[in-house]
Amino acid sequence: MKIIKLDAIDSTNTYLRQLSLDEKLDDFTIVTAATQTSGKGQMGTKWISEKGKNLTFSVFKKVSCLENEEQFYISMATSLAIYNALKHFQIPKLAIKWPNDILSENQKICGILIENVIQNSKMTAAIIGIGLNVNQTDFDINLNASSLKEITGIHFDLDEVMFHIATQLKKYAALITERFLETLKLEYESLLFRKNKPSTFQNINGEFFMGFIQGVAEDGKLNVLLEDEIVAAYDLKEIKLMY
Repeated sequence: MKIIKLDAIDSTNTYLRQLSLDEKLDDFTIVTAATQTSGKGQMGTKWISEKGKNLTFSVFKKVSCLENEEQFYISMATSLAIYNALKHFQIPKLAIKWPNDILSENQKICGILIENVIQNSKMTAAIIGIGLNVNQTDFDINLNASSLKEITGIHFDLDEVMFHIATQLKKYAALITERFLETLKLEYESLLFRKNKPSTFQNINGEFFMGFIQGVAEDGKLNVLLEDEIVAAYDLKEIKLMY
């Protein structure tokens, strides 16, 4: 495992992607930064993090065993890796909020952004970006965010936390390589936030509706049980789960 430590960078994902174009990278090459000036989140959002207090890093993972329509298994594996790494540190009431936010006590502590590398119409690698709130305790009151320190009162060693995440990521990546995809999917679904509970959603028109999360489809769409026993599948751009 090769680790590249940077003081400041616009985005570890962007840096690692460019590095992969410039040279042949070892599997599980990690780029970590004390601060990101343009950290990226889902749907073009920014990931804001206080310098030196949190983990902002990206992992280069070679992928040759998945079809393009199976890309979401990387997201499942990453979510499970972080979940289990944090479980090691006894972080309470963990859950995975679809598609891949990690919650503790219903507050977001970690975001994941995965960018796939496609060559000749085939996925060859993934850039896995992880932003984990570790020792930061000051958050915008409009954000439903927290950190490991705010929740537990414990100050964590960043390198130790990253090591446990990387170790778990290798474990779950092996399940992808060995094609234990159904095992991954079942474990991921079992940890989904608000699964089988009446939940409020918002669609792209801003309208609210009720439904029950059933699980995910092979392509990562969220399966929601609606009225009249209809199960509809939604992608990230089509639906928002309200807290």
